[in-house]
Amino acid sequence: MPRRTVEKVEAELAEFLAENAPELGDRLPPERELAARLRCSRETLRKSLDNLEKRGDIWRHVGQGTFRGPRPRYLPTRETLLVEGATPPDLMRARLVLEPQVAAEAARRVDKPDVTHLWSLVAAGRIAKDRSDAEQADDAFHRAMAQATRNPVLIGFLNYLSGARRRATWQRQWDRTYRRLGVDEFRTLHSDQHGRVVEAVAAADPEAASSAMVEHLNTIMSAMSRD
Repeated sequence: MPRRTVEKVEAELAEFLAENAPELGDRLPPERELAARLRCSRETLRKSLDNLEKRGDIWRHVGQGTFRGPRPRYLPTRETLLVEGATPPDLMRARLVLEPQVAAEAARRVDKPDVTHLWSLVAAGRIAKDRSDAEQADDAFHRAMAQATRNPVLIGFLNYLSGARRRATWQRQWDRTYRRLGVDEFRTLHSDQHGRVVEAVAAADPEAASSAMVEHLNTIMSAMSRD
């Protein structure tokens, strides 16, 4: 079967919906049947369906099928779609809700090896060569703070936020911000703020750790909001 583009299949899917599933809630044929009708691979079909779902043209439920129209409000939204739709301000507000509490919990649970590791990550941030290095150092620091809590739920939440930071919308905003600020801003101010969080965690001071994390995240949010 010759390989067909996602764009072509997506356009034909839209025509198929108009002709064969015109009403909200109409159920689409199974993927195997759709792929055969559209003469495309299952992989190409799924990418096309993903795009239609993001636009609200269809919704899918595991074990039930694919349906015409936006997902009913009473049904949960798939996590991947939530992340795709998140704006940088959405993500930063979520971080402000969660990460100060993570830092406070780390201060309650941290041990000496954790502190040593966190200081090593602060040091790594100070020698970041470029924006990519800076982003990797920042991500590693915030993940390590969650790991210091020894709470798998908090670690999972931080990993989820870390995944969201790899999405294109966030990445473009991050790149614009640090093109303007320069990597020196990360090596100095942001690394200094990371250091203040570690100082509070090492001192087993949850309130100071939370406050230091709030200051750090507000600095990032302010810088990104100017772009």
